[in-house]
Formats: sequence, structure tokens, C-alpha cells
Amino acid sequence: MSATPTKGWAYFKWSLRRNWSLYLLVLPVLIYFIIFLYWPMYGVQIAFKDFSPGKGITGSPWAMTGGELDLFKHFKNFFTSIHFTRTIRNTLTISFYSLAVNFPIPIILAILMNELRSPKFKSVVQTVTYLPHFISVVVMCGMLWIFLRNETGMVNLAIKALGGQSINFMNDGQYFKHVYVWSGVWQNAGWGTIIYMATLSGLDVQMYEAANIDGANKWQQIWYITLPCLMPTAAMLLILDSGAIMNVGFDKVFLLQTDLTLEASDVISTLVYRRGMLDANYSFSSAVGLFNSVINCIILVTVNAISRKIGNVSLW
Repeated sequence: MSATPTKGWAYFKWSLRRNWSLYLLVLPVLIYFIIFLYWPMYGVQIAFKDFSPGKGITGSPWAMTGGELDLFKHFKNFFTSIHFTRTIRNTLTISFYSLAVNFPIPIILAILMNELRSPKFKSVVQTVTYLPHFISVVVMCGMLWIFLRNETGMVNLAIKALGGQSINFMNDGQYFKHVYVWSGVWQNAGWGTIIYMATLSGLDVQMYEAANIDGANKWQQIWYITLPCLMPTAAMLLILDSGAIMNVGFDKVFLLQTDLTLEASDVISTLVYRRGMLDANYSFSSAVGLFNSVINCIILVTVNAISRKIGNVSLW
């Protein structure tokens, strides 16, 4: 009987023969990542070229300024453009505002639902809070336009019925971030509780029974048992969320955005769309997108290192 190889190509071939069904199961995922995530990296070089669709990626010349090679030409154009300060400010403001609101609310909601003693009522609450997640972004934005419409919107009708003045929510820049963030809470808070509810379902009830015998009230049990047990899961999700700080969803911003709110709603993703798709400046938009991805990667690595050092919880 031949010995089982322990490393190298021989081990891979042995494992492939032995576990071919598992490799077959993971094959569609690998194909997806290769086609949609790794192969597009080939196009990153557009950010360093004066790209022409007619010449293609390989045929387009490298970026030039005044007849001299300038690979960072499009990055410099972005850093010195009138849009740089506005898009960075809006992107960071919306991202941190959204993170500050959307991160703790699912935790709080999960704890509250975990304390419900009626299974039927708990099931109803879960269903009601989960349902908005399945509404598409387009439909949800259409609902916001209807509800928040000036003068005739449901919200403004309620405000006027209470003696107030109607508010132009959708065309006033000062309300854009609030509409964006809190509509996201309504749509995703319930769905975000799923992973926390799964964590709570695995807790040993004997800990609560022991705390109850020791005289701990409900708030003390939540503070000293429930929250500490949720912290590792919350830390992991916070690390993942921090890696998308610079990624403010294009679809929702674009659908809620108007010319009157552009100053407060223009983010990196909408700038990339305008310069890349509408102005056909593909090299500039690719440079902006690459800059965005690099910053996200740096933030992710930094937050992961801090979490590993402080709380011994990390992705790697």
C-alpha cells in the first residue's frame, strides 16, 4: 500500500481523486470569482493609459503629459479637480453616518427580539422586519419619492395635518443624507439581525439561569451575558463593513439624486458614472475607481490589525 502524499502537486492529485465531488461542488464559485473578480483586474491598466475603445486596452498608449510619460496623469487630474473635495466629503460623511446608525441597530433589535417570550409574536416581528429587505432598490426609491413628495407626499400631508409646514425632502440637499441612511435602516435592519439571532440561539441558557439565581435583573443579564457573547460576531461584521467605507451604493444615490441635491449627494460612484459612461473618459473613471479600492483595502487591513491587537478578533 503506497503512502499518502503530504504536500505538493502529488498531494493535490491524490486529494482531487479522493474528493472529486467536493471540488466539483466548489467549481462554480471558482469560475464566478475568476470571471467577475480576477479577470477584470486586467483592465486596471486603463487607469495608467490614455484609453481608446478603438485601440483596446493593449493598443492604447500609456498616459502622456506634454509628450512625456506620466502614468499617474489621471490620478493627478482627479486630485486637482473641483469634484475631489466634494465627492470625498460626501462619500465619507454618508459612509460613517450609515455605519454609525446601521451597525448598532441590528444588534439592539436582535436583543429585543431575543427577549420576546411569545413565539408567535416573535415570528410576526421577524417577518415584518425582514420583508423590506426583499424590496428592490428601484422600488424602494420610488416609494420614497411618493412618501416624501413635496406638498402631496404622505409624510408632508401628516406634517401639515399637525400644523407644520411641508418640507421639500427630495430636493433639499440638507435632507439627502438623512433620507439615504434612515431608509437603509428601514430596509436592512431586520435582515441584519439574522446573524445575531443565530449567535444568540447558540448561547447556553444555564448562564442566564445562574445569573437569575445570583439576583441579576434582565438588564444586567443583557449587559454581562448577551452583549459579551455578541461582541466577537459584531467585531467581525464591523471589520467587513469598514472595508467598504468608500463604497456608497451607486444605485440608491443615483435614483434619489437631483440637480438640486448634487452638492450634498455627489459621491465617488456617481462621479465615476458621469465621467466614465456619460463623458466617455474611461481612463479617468478607472483611476478614480482604483483609488477608491486601494483606500478601502488600506482601511480593511488597518481595522483588522487594530481588532486583532485589541480584542483578539480578526479576519486573518
